[in-house]
Amino acid sequence: MQYLTPSTFSDAIKLATDASGTSRFLAGGTDVLVQMRADIFTPDLLIDLKKIAGVGDITREADGGWTIGVAVPGAVLREHSDLGREWPGLVEAVDLIGSTQVQGRATMVGNLCNASPAADAVPAMIAAGAEVSVQGPNGKRRVPVEDIPTGPGQTSLAQGELVTAVHIPPRGTHAGDAYQRFIPRTEMDIAVVGCAINLRLDGDIITEARVALGAVAPTALLVDDAANAIIGTSLDDAALDALSAAATAACNPIDDKRGTIKFRKHIAGVMARRVALQAYERATAQAGEKA
Repeated sequence: MQYLTPSTFSDAIKLATDASGTSRFLAGGTDVLVQMRADIFTPDLLIDLKKIAGVGDITREADGGWTIGVAVPGAVLREHSDLGREWPGLVEAVDLIGSTQVQGRATMVGNLCNASPAADAVPAMIAAGAEVSVQGPNGKRRVPVEDIPTGPGQTSLAQGELVTAVHIPPRGTHAGDAYQRFIPRTEMDIAVVGCAINLRLDGDIITEARVALGAVAPTALLVDDAANAIIGTSLDDAALDALSAAATAACNPIDDKRGTIKFRKHIAGVMARRVALQAYERATAQAGEKA
């Protein structure tokens, strides 16, 4: 196996495109290195991206949004006070990936491109409306996060393409997000169900919402019906019931030792209610701060 450290994304893409065998990009390495040690997969070429300028940066954009480098670890995101204040649900989701030690290496982009249906960061990124920059042999494109995973362990990225950055939109006013998951243990486990909700208020009425579910289908889901169930409401009991029903209906889970289909569908509805209330509370608090 070859291990190479290119200094630009263009060089990294050329290495992957010209590789005669299998290749993998490495940002944090908490997935690919585990796979290698377990003899699940060993690439012929491992391309480490951490020597490329800007991959470890968190940048505030002119419009108030954020650009997050491909190699920014969860531990750094957790300590970024401005990002955490504006997007607490997103930061909390990333903070759930692995142990304290893993947090020093694991990245949002790695969590996305590993394409696990149970990834914690992915539903939170989808709910936030995040996009990623993708670069490859045929140029650059910008893609909504929900369009990257296509199935367990599979993505829409073509040969030689890689994600170069994550883009988080401006937070704006009177808005809040939240992410919660159900796991069998108290920590260090993967989601049986994950739910992320991002919403915006006008007074006490929800005017915008995005709802995403994880671990209940082959990929994380953006559930428009669940969002529509709460838009135009003050999140009263009827709205919460409609949200819960829409979340349950969207699920297409599997039966396994960690949860049955029936259980996962039920929990998705329960989690949607809890997460919506938390996001609504955060949006209300933010509106109070701006008043």
